[in-house]
Amino acid sequence: MKIFLFTLSMTVASGTLAFGQQAQPQRAPMTFFLTSVGMGNGANLGGLEGADAHCQKLAAAAGAGDRTWRAYLSTQAADGKPAVNARDRIGNGPWHNFRGTMVARDLAHLHGDTLELARLGNLITKNNGVNEKGELVNGVGDKPNMHDILTGSTPDGRAYTDSADHTCKNWTSGGEGTVQLGHHDRNGGGISWNSTHPSRGCSQENLVATGGAGLFYCFSPGR
Repeated sequence: MKIFLFTLSMTVASGTLAFGQQAQPQRAPMTFFLTSVGMGNGANLGGLEGADAHCQKLAAAAGAGDRTWRAYLSTQAADGKPAVNARDRIGNGPWHNFRGTMVARDLAHLHGDTLELARLGNLITKNNGVNEKGELVNGVGDKPNMHDILTGSTPDGRAYTDSADHTCKNWTSGGEGTVQLGHHDRNGGGISWNSTHPSRGCSQENLVATGGAGLFYCFSPGR
């Protein structure tokens, strides 16, 4: 009888534990983050390849290196090479941050491709646009302000087609040129997460002077 009761108790306990484990909601894997640090040389990221490698490195350190990562950056047509649109590099979504919060369900939602979606807006905000460690990134009112995010992109996530430099020579200049910036906190002179204003220049000092730190968005298009 004692053996039977002991076995029954263990069975009930195991069942309770198993039920408890099953009841826990499964957090979506991280497929979006804002870099916790820049690369230290202003907007000279070593081109798209260098920026992608930085995303991959930070993701790996955060335990998400089993996925492919891409920097949300556009490049302009130059030297016989075609332009590259940031939106074409990041897959189709949905994308979730470190906490499992979905920041956008697809490319149209991310960029507000229709009037309805533009009014709805994505969830890239100060509270949700966290870095790969799940930490908030400084915005307006914080010291230092770091809300200027490198994108080189138009609001719809595409490369500029005029003759001006919007990408610091396609992410190879830490001196001459300018770069288009977004505000991850949707605050301070503009509400666009990806295309608010140009920088004063491409050096680390100039990026800091306009309210940034050379940070950029990283998205995972998949494994």
